[in-house]
Amino acid sequence: MSLQDILNHRRAIRHFDPVKPLDTARVRHCLELAALAPTSSNMQLWECYHVTQPKILKKLTHALLDQQTAETAQQMVVFVTRRDKHRAHAKAVKAFEIENVMQNSPKEKQAKRIKKWQVYYDFVMPLFYTRFFWLLGLFRKLLAQIIGLFRPIVKQVTEGDTRITVHKSCALVVQTFMLAMSEEGYDTCPVEGFDSWLVKKALGLPYHTEINMVITCGVRLPDGVRSERYRLPFEQVYHQV
Repeated sequence: MSLQDILNHRRAIRHFDPVKPLDTARVRHCLELAALAPTSSNMQLWECYHVTQPKILKKLTHALLDQQTAETAQQMVVFVTRRDKHRAHAKAVKAFEIENVMQNSPKEKQAKRIKKWQVYYDFVMPLFYTRFFWLLGLFRKLLAQIIGLFRPIVKQVTEGDTRITVHKSCALVVQTFMLAMSEEGYDTCPVEGFDSWLVKKALGLPYHTEINMVITCGVRLPDGVRSERYRLPFEQVYHQV
């Protein structure tokens, strides 16, 4: 399918065929493709839980308020954010970037570029993602406002802002997954109506995880699409400047 075909095919499916199974390996491949989605500063502070066991699916169905899309789903994928892993991820990305510089940059520029990555991932990222009862967020906000008097700087630096950042990045991964599923001929539904505590309990998730979205997966039945697709007139959302 072309990209336009994929976008037209993807709909939020509320009723899946109960007898048509999904190939677990193909769904996993779609998740591997989703991992190619960009994330802020390449920090990749997300994880996915690919649920195929009927017992866990039943628990998640109840956590998803017993919606039909959950009751009839063949599989589900739960996407979560992991701000608590920012130090480990920053260390891994820094090591990759330094190796990248060593292999691909001119020798006379290597030291400067390596220093840049060291400062960014050893100092800037921990400063941005570390939390301490909202106090560090307030400090970062004040610091950004002062620096912003003299030069452009990112001002969305509170702890609430960092939470938004990781959820935006995770949402890019989720959308990529749903489009990959459409290309496979499979269907999905992004579900935000759920009891997050019950979802965490069903999967045994750590306390610091936050549920970004639960994606139900299957093959659509004719009544799986509830209505024609509605979008606001493009002129209302498009602004050329």
